[in-house]
Amino acid sequence: MDIEIRKEQAKVYILSGKARVGKDTIANMIKKICEENNLKHINLQYSSYLKEYAKKISDWDGRDETKPRALLQYLGTELIRQQIDELFFIKRICADIEVYSKFFDVITISDARYKLEIDVPKEKFENVISISVIRPNMESALSSKEQQHLSEIDLDDYDKYDYKIINDGTLEDLEKKVREFMKKELGKEKEMKMNEEFASEITNMEIKKRLSHDEMRNMWFDFWKSKDHDIIPSAPLVPINDPTLLWINAGVAPLKKYFDGSEVPKNRRMASCQKCIRTNDIENVGKTARHATFFEMLGNFSIGDYFKKEAIKWSWEFLTDEKWLNFDKERLYVTIYQDDEEAYNIWREVGVPEERIIRLKDNFWEIGPGPCGPCSEIFYDRGEKYDPDNLGIKLLQDDIENDRFIEIWNNVFSMYNACEGVKREDYKELPSKNIDTGMGLERILTILQGVDTIYDTDAVLPIINRVSEITGHEYNGEMPFKVIADHIRALTFALADGASFGNHGRDYVLRRLLRRAVRYGKKLGVEEPFIYKLVPTVVDVMKVSYPYLKDHEKKVMDKIKKEEELFHKTLLDGEKKLNEIMEASTNKTISGADAFKLYDTYGFPFELTLEIAEERGFSVSKEEFDEYMKHQQEQARLAREEVSSMNLQNEDLINFKEPSTFVGYDTLEVKTKIIGLFDGDKMVNTLTNKGYVVLEKTPFYAEAGGQVSDKGVLIINNEKIKVIDMFKGTNGQHFHHIEFEGNINVGDEVIAIVDEKIRNKIKKNHSATHLLQKALRQVLSEEVMQAGSRVDDKNLRFDFTYDGKISDEDLIEVERLVNEKIKTNADVITEIMSLDEAIKKGAIALFEEKYGDKVRVLTIADSIELCGGTHVSNVSEIERFAIKNIETKGNNLYRIEAATADNIEAELFEAIKPYND
Repeated sequence: MDIEIRKEQAKVYILSGKARVGKDTIANMIKKICEENNLKHINLQYSSYLKEYAKKISDWDGRDETKPRALLQYLGTELIRQQIDELFFIKRICADIEVYSKFFDVITISDARYKLEIDVPKEKFENVISISVIRPNMESALSSKEQQHLSEIDLDDYDKYDYKIINDGTLEDLEKKVREFMKKELGKEKEMKMNEEFASEITNMEIKKRLSHDEMRNMWFDFWKSKDHDIIPSAPLVPINDPTLLWINAGVAPLKKYFDGSEVPKNRRMASCQKCIRTNDIENVGKTARHATFFEMLGNFSIGDYFKKEAIKWSWEFLTDEKWLNFDKERLYVTIYQDDEEAYNIWREVGVPEERIIRLKDNFWEIGPGPCGPCSEIFYDRGEKYDPDNLGIKLLQDDIENDRFIEIWNNVFSMYNACEGVKREDYKELPSKNIDTGMGLERILTILQGVDTIYDTDAVLPIINRVSEITGHEYNGEMPFKVIADHIRALTFALADGASFGNHGRDYVLRRLLRRAVRYGKKLGVEEPFIYKLVPTVVDVMKVSYPYLKDHEKKVMDKIKKEEELFHKTLLDGEKKLNEIMEASTNKTISGADAFKLYDTYGFPFELTLEIAEERGFSVSKEEFDEYMKHQQEQARLAREEVSSMNLQNEDLINFKEPSTFVGYDTLEVKTKIIGLFDGDKMVNTLTNKGYVVLEKTPFYAEAGGQVSDKGVLIINNEKIKVIDMFKGTNGQHFHHIEFEGNINVGDEVIAIVDEKIRNKIKKNHSATHLLQKALRQVLSEEVMQAGSRVDDKNLRFDFTYDGKISDEDLIEVERLVNEKIKTNADVITEIMSLDEAIKKGAIALFEEKYGDKVRVLTIADSIELCGGTHVSNVSEIERFAIKNIETKGNNLYRIEAATADNIEAELFEAIKPYND
């Protein structure tokens, strides 16, 4: 495809002149002209960097324009130049020119006041045009004090301007001059002076495809919408009701309930951009071009709908069609599982030549028992520049770690059931074949934006630039900048999603990330808390796709600042203890036991122990330290950081689609019939002694939303059979687990009876849980967030997050409020409405939960929540409410246990029974 190639360097116009001559006005006119010609424009200013430092070294707030201009100029230029290298700010704007050139066609700099502010950019870049702006009447009106100021006179004798624009008339006159100037500029023949290496990188990429991170997400969503996919919002990073995961670490993780068959999605075609955290390679963050703890995973998914042919065809279309990414097909390579002939033939059909299809024996996705299958990866060839040993395709064939071939997409064809003790070639095919794909957003941006690393993309680089501003160090690819930028992204999102700092599990992961960022800040010479200052930059960069971050910005900053201050104190205490250990050593050795004690007791990073020891000529027994660490990890491991809990799909369960209706909101007893019987995972017509029964109608509630299953009996053939447990099947039916003597058959008539006494106690506790959450939000804070609950016939348990301490007085007031609401005798109102209507009504929803087109809204006194559980009809039925206990389950996570009605007396009786004896 023959297309025009844009220069690597955008057109840069530096506007210079005395105060109030119209430089900013001209910059705005150029912006307007660019918009009219479909060109992207941005204006930069030296003063944007100067003001930040003016605030630090003076009492000027940067906004008071009533002060004399000379003072503003003095604070904005001279005072700073006395304390900081004059070239620092020029280097900063040059760095921005280099970055923004990849995204904008025209850059203006509207406030050059010094020779160096013109000369340095012109020396560094080819396409820099200097423009002198002159306004005769304004110049004659300037005071002598202003004329004497260096910023007003340094360019008086400058004779290297490329153009002059004289502003000596009306705004219309000035705009006419600017338009004439820009017409000549835009009409010039564009000479392609770029180096061959860069040209080869973008030869087949149109300028409109050099997407920002926001544009890339939107294009991804638009593409899959055109293929009838539902766009699934990113789930929070903290997994809900999944003990197998510390973090959501893949696009498929929040969708496990669909892949294992426990739930059926509204649309079997889905796509998402899922925020993820992985910390298994934390030590490589900053060292390589691709490793990060926080990243976004683009994914498309099919649950028993389309399969290999469509997945491969559509991935190729998105990557190569000129309507979408328009990648050069010659740069794309694919890998397939060595025995996957079907995938090979499909890739050949879409046009991939045989020599660019690589068969690999490891291209098979499998994590323990459960759904598994071959996968096919797509790689982008970034060119020989990233292949110093000139190994070429051998890098892919031998799976050699490299920066030339970047994996941009992985299609997983989930089609088999992996079983322990069974050879892969003997795996049975799944009844419902699924597609699970992943494309790293940051990785694809490196290609779209023509940069070397994910840290140079527009999703991360602004954070690095902010680090540079705060530290006063210029960024040239150094590791500390990358570590800090990555870790603050992870911290900002994780804390906004409800995680906290602590000593265990995911809480400790955050603590480790922050401490690692602080440690690398020290390498940049920062000795006071500063990581928290980066949060607003993260929020600003991600504001379009994640606007909720703004609501949490202050809370996140406060938490990070508090943790930073704590760690700085820890560092002081730890260094003091380390000095004592080294002074007591007779052989310049620090034992692993001492190093671990510093780490475990004082929170002193082992890496810092190693650094300080090396500086002082000491050795550290790392092997002994690792043994202590390994022992601790084995004892404290709370979860595995992998997607490993996919259940075996049950073919009979998936294919069983007879409708079963829950009638338990309205009645506790119903005459019905058996429509399904299961002996283990096999559907049968006759069941003997034990198994699972599915009824046409049932009043039994199956455990969900924290509420336990109902108890009761089924009367079949005049025999009472106790219902042991309940669960909800793949297609929504209620399964009753029973044990009995004899046989029962599909079609048998049944009387299903729920235990009314137990159900009533559950209802009281569940409704009281709603009142408890409302009272907590009233007494403590509206930021109280539910983190889990369990409601049975004995007690209620409510887990919640709250950033603060809870006093006895707080609990007394919470309990009083709940009992006060019980006394109002308010009817409980149940309404069915759309989710949007419910949210507008003020209903509290768990945003990680799946909701259908219509939701059930419960109004209990002044509490409004989305809930599918069973409840009292009037709050007076709860009778009484008492808090039994409160405990902390980690930093900022609390658990309250409480009881209602007769259970309060029962609890009290059990408590005093030993004394009565």
